[in-house]
Amino acid sequence: MSVLEMKEGNIARLTINVEKDAFVKALNDAYHKTASRYPVPGFRKGKAPRKVIEANYGAMVFYDEAFDLCWAEPYDAAVAEHKLVPVDRPSVVDIPVMSEAEGVTYVAEVQLKPEVTLGQYKGIAVKKLAYTVTDEEVDNALKMEQTKQVRYEDVDRPVENGDRIILDYCGKVDGVAFDGGTAQDQTLDIGSHTFIPGFEEQLVGVKPGEEKDINVTFPEEYHAENLKGKAAVFTCRVKTVQKKELPEIDDEFIKDISEQDTVAEWKENKKQELLKARETAAKNARENELLEKAAENAQVDIPDCMVDREVQYMMQNMAYQLAASGLKMDDYFKYMGTDKEKMEAMYRPDAKQRVKVELVIEAIKKAENIVATPEEIENAVGQYAEQNGLTKEKLMETLTDSDKEYFADRACADKILDLLVSTAVEADEEPAEEAKAE
Repeated sequence: MSVLEMKEGNIARLTINVEKDAFVKALNDAYHKTASRYPVPGFRKGKAPRKVIEANYGAMVFYDEAFDLCWAEPYDAAVAEHKLVPVDRPSVVDIPVMSEAEGVTYVAEVQLKPEVTLGQYKGIAVKKLAYTVTDEEVDNALKMEQTKQVRYEDVDRPVENGDRIILDYCGKVDGVAFDGGTAQDQTLDIGSHTFIPGFEEQLVGVKPGEEKDINVTFPEEYHAENLKGKAAVFTCRVKTVQKKELPEIDDEFIKDISEQDTVAEWKENKKQELLKARETAAKNARENELLEKAAENAQVDIPDCMVDREVQYMMQNMAYQLAASGLKMDDYFKYMGTDKEKMEAMYRPDAKQRVKVELVIEAIKKAENIVATPEEIENAVGQYAEQNGLTKEKLMETLTDSDKEYFADRACADKILDLLVSTAVEADEEPAEEAKAE
């Protein structure tokens, strides 16, 4: 049995008993687990009887270890008994009783999931999101396809803007070469502005095989601390000049790059593709706006531990994304002139809002008694499988109970979004930028 007392801040204070027999067993287990830590003259390591070790090191020598072995099970039982939903690890704040004769009585405090007081979540007024695709946007998309098919032809003339060149260079500051300032057979598109400001422009007019010293100044915000604002000289040798050749946009070009046969067909197909993408973007924007407003209308005191956990999740996700690009977090911090603590502080407001939205979704689910049917769960599995290149049938065969719970939550979240969208009140407004998606 246990006694529950609620404290300010939605903290549960539990007074929990560990039965005498359970504590005695834990003491024996603690002895067998840790006896080797306590050498006793005349006995091999770990072979001294428990009473002998206690006589040499104190009667309570195994109490801490025994407590660690026996506290969790009655704590879990107390949480279940009082139907609590902790969101953090418990803290043991007091142990008024601990002996072989009486067992253990300890006091633990734990942060509970906060209660949400819902405000308006049905009938929320939202702006109308219109989405269009212009002929100019379609033409620009076609020009991008043309650019992808660009060819480069070697030419024997001075460098012009728009050319691609192959060059060697060696950069020096105060006459001394610096790390990363030397390269051979470097490809550079003149006019791309990928190098230091002023570098590319000074190569215009240089002939293949010629050398030229390029004088530049590193920007004050340059990522390398030792080069910020420094004047540098790059000795460059242009090895090859290549002229850009773009294919003509005609029906034959369209056949080469797509499944369409004519330019007109390609443009209409691209227009429908962009419209579909913007429809999806508008739908997502609408759902996000409704969730944000439902959260804004709700009242909830969010414990720091939930925000901390979300911040760490966001940091971990960022680390995964950087790793996929071959970067380490520490290197990224140096490049951006920040550190772990500053990044966590930057994420914190967004993390708090994410937690609030999730809590409001759970509260709406409870208020509306929303449950997922087997068919809806299967549909959620199918959507996940399609998005990740898997087959629904094989994925269904491997689902654990935890997986099924996850997909049930996804299905319920979709039903909640449908509820918010279907009851929303739409206002007429001009097309919104956030509805656009390329």
